[in-house]
Amino acid sequence: MIRPGPDEKVYPVVKIATILESLSQQGVAPTEALVGVRLSSSAISLPTTRVSLNQVIACYRNALRLCRDPRFAYEAGLRFHVSSYGMFGFAILSSMNFRQTMHFAVNYHELATPLADMSFKEADNSGAWTIVPVPHPHVDASLYRFLVELQFGIHLSLHREVMGPEFAPRELHVTYGPPENAPSYPELFGCPVRFGQSENKFLFEAHWLDGVPKLGNEITYAAVLKLCDEMMEDLQLHIGLVGKIRQILLVNLMRPTSFEAVADYLHMSTRTLRRRLVEENTSFRKLVDELRMQMAIKYLRDTNLTTEDIAYALGFSDAANFRHAFRRWTKSAPQQFRDISQRI
Repeated sequence: MIRPGPDEKVYPVVKIATILESLSQQGVAPTEALVGVRLSSSAISLPTTRVSLNQVIACYRNALRLCRDPRFAYEAGLRFHVSSYGMFGFAILSSMNFRQTMHFAVNYHELATPLADMSFKEADNSGAWTIVPVPHPHVDASLYRFLVELQFGIHLSLHREVMGPEFAPRELHVTYGPPENAPSYPELFGCPVRFGQSENKFLFEAHWLDGVPKLGNEITYAAVLKLCDEMMEDLQLHIGLVGKIRQILLVNLMRPTSFEAVADYLHMSTRTLRRRLVEENTSFRKLVDELRMQMAIKYLRDTNLTTEDIAYALGFSDAANFRHAFRRWTKSAPQQFRDISQRI
């Protein structure tokens, strides 16, 4: 799966619309929440509206700024419903068993405007979702926590709609330290919350996976799954040339790939490739920078690799050049970024 670039408008507007709805309950006008998002209030209600990852993140940063309620992200997540996700949600409802549902949700997650990578594992009588917020320069410590707690709310809402209103998580794990309102977390989330863990996890008793879906239908599921496959293919087509280049670069990050080599791989002249990139409002240098930046953030936030190791993995000649580039991307030094992330 080739992931869309942060400026590519390929996602439905639901992830923004639901946050605006939650903010309206706090007395925040849509125009305030959309400052810098480059999206009109009227476009929110149009089914044809498509938005980019950068637009969603800009809206969520506004939400953080405008709403000081520490419960906002989680409670906003509870507003998401299976029906919010169109065919993706319909497939979840019509799945024949819950283990199949988990498998589908992971494999087709790109249709849900993902703000985090998701994985699911069943072991030791537990079902466990692992949540890793997207590596993005504007996802700072506070927005990282916002995305994790928003996703906890979304997970609980969707599981209850699919498995039954009695569903509850057994335990939540988060990588950040306890915030000021940590004593209220068990009551808010309805289960123990463990801070300072190695991963963000949403855990529940595995017996929930043994239930029988009330709306499961083999024929309907097969038909909707086919539609989701077509949507995934359409998403890839919209990503187009930029996505293909990004995949080439990702495979060869440790060995920097030249513009000429990429053009040759795509069976294009350098002149044609340069023109096509201009048409898609980007450049080869920008794509390389974006990918290196995303991977650097992920390495610093989610691993214990040294700055020198990360520089090598991303194809920099030395750590000094990497530090210079990282400061240009994020306005902070790599170690400073890592320290802040670990103090979340």
